[in-house]
Amino acid sequence: MSLDTFTISALVDELTETIVGGRVQDIIDVDQMTIGLEIYAAGKRRYLVLGADAAEPRVHLADAKLRRGAAQPTQLGLLFRRYIQGGIVNAVSQPPWERLLQIDLEGPDGALQVIAELMPRRANVLLIRDGVILDCLNRVGPDANRYRLSLPNHRYVPPPPIQNQRDPAALSARDLENLLRNAEKPTTQLRRLLPGSVLGLSPLLAKEIAFRASGDARARVAEADAAELFRAICEVVTPLLQRQWQPGIGSIDGVAAEVSVIPLRHLEWSACSSISEAISRFAGSRSGPDVYRAAKQPVQAALDEGKAKLVAKVAALERNLKGDSDLELLRQSGELILAYQFAIQAQQQELRAQYDLDAPELVIRLNPDLSPLENAQSYFRRYEKAKSAAEALPRLLDETRLELSLLDQLRSDLLIAASWPEIDDVIQILQARGHWRGKQVRRMGGGGRAGPLRVVSRDGYVIWVGRNSRQNETVTFKRANPQDIWLHARGVPGAHVVIRNDGRRIKAELIAEAAAVAAWYSNRRGDSNVQVNYTRVKYVKAIKGAGPGMVTYRNESSLSVRPHDESILA
Repeated sequence: MSLDTFTISALVDELTETIVGGRVQDIIDVDQMTIGLEIYAAGKRRYLVLGADAAEPRVHLADAKLRRGAAQPTQLGLLFRRYIQGGIVNAVSQPPWERLLQIDLEGPDGALQVIAELMPRRANVLLIRDGVILDCLNRVGPDANRYRLSLPNHRYVPPPPIQNQRDPAALSARDLENLLRNAEKPTTQLRRLLPGSVLGLSPLLAKEIAFRASGDARARVAEADAAELFRAICEVVTPLLQRQWQPGIGSIDGVAAEVSVIPLRHLEWSACSSISEAISRFAGSRSGPDVYRAAKQPVQAALDEGKAKLVAKVAALERNLKGDSDLELLRQSGELILAYQFAIQAQQQELRAQYDLDAPELVIRLNPDLSPLENAQSYFRRYEKAKSAAEALPRLLDETRLELSLLDQLRSDLLIAASWPEIDDVIQILQARGHWRGKQVRRMGGGGRAGPLRVVSRDGYVIWVGRNSRQNETVTFKRANPQDIWLHARGVPGAHVVIRNDGRRIKAELIAEAAAVAAWYSNRRGDSNVQVNYTRVKYVKAIKGAGPGMVTYRNESSLSVRPHDESILA
């Protein structure tokens, strides 16, 4: 996707209509190369995306609330918060024929400009005050460009003006004849010739013009008819010059390939209601939880590794856990060696003897390098060790299985995490429990923590929802009272949900709705029916030594519900 000058003109018109006069309420670091502005204009919150990715720079209004996807604020994001948060958008403009978009703002300390340079490979977003760059997303030093430095405290130099290109509004058929005649090579494709000769004609528009003129988007100069080419240019350019935008997406075999503000006949065309919608659909949503997919991958890897180690530990503990018969065999072997020590010959490798008259003969292996007494002592030591292990291993097995349950809960926490603090909660628990390899990770995003979800039902009841292990701990043991109703999906990791008891009778309908929320925030969200247990908070107890949010409970009842998010309560 490459935004040409006409597409940027359409963005200018859309933003002028939607955000001019609005107040910048928040700054969102979407990722390291994308900044979002929450702008309140005409009674509505709008989210403006400014992206400087070298492959696909973009500016557009997002269709949903933006989420912070950068672990730490960018330097430019910090300056945006300092200089333009709380400011007013005064104007949106575009220098003639340039792929630049400028936003003029009146910040708390005076006038500023945000400039988005939307040229692939040279994309940038800059904050300018009094003609001086405060900072930008892509810093460009003298080694990369001696003419245009994009560095803090340097004057902003706009791109050099376009020269030796014809204005499409004044283009004639004779001009096109001369252009075709003077082309260096007759094999040159029109999609390469036109962009360097006519203002505003991007390679995409040139391909569309070539297709409309000849039926081939890759038509060559030698195959072109000047009259047909002129007709096609007028057909494409006239509505664009009149700012009659028809935004949409051009696709190839169902895969989005281009964004345009005029229908593309050489591609599969899908119209959109606005250019922002087209860009958003093409770029993919940056406003949902998927923005954190990459951030979750190393955390998921740590969970997988930790679980594999614990599963192996359980297997090893179960192998080492000897039954009573094994213990008795070690003790009996030692006693028999002592009983027959004077009959054992030097270098003898086994002893055959009965411990009980009605029992089968035991075959006892001997170490020929040890005396009978030393062999007996060896068996007694093994017996004492096995006896101690038999007493300790059940406890170790229980602890290991509890830790496995915690990792299952953390896996669920990570799956539904929809912010950096929620991902960070998982990381911090993994580090504290010794499941994080390598360098310790400091708390992301400046130390903020996401609190449990608080919902007020339509009847005025307060419902708390813990969406991860730490929040579950808070909901159940810090926010809840003994007589509150506590809910949890049966047998799977998930949320602790608490209905506050304010003295009124809690209706069965409300319990069922809260149960649906508990099912939604569990590993069984995708099921059509989920069993949910509920009881009074006073019957819920933390498991000693287990991870946060790990509990046992009693006196529970159960009901089957269809999972639903918290909107069911409102």
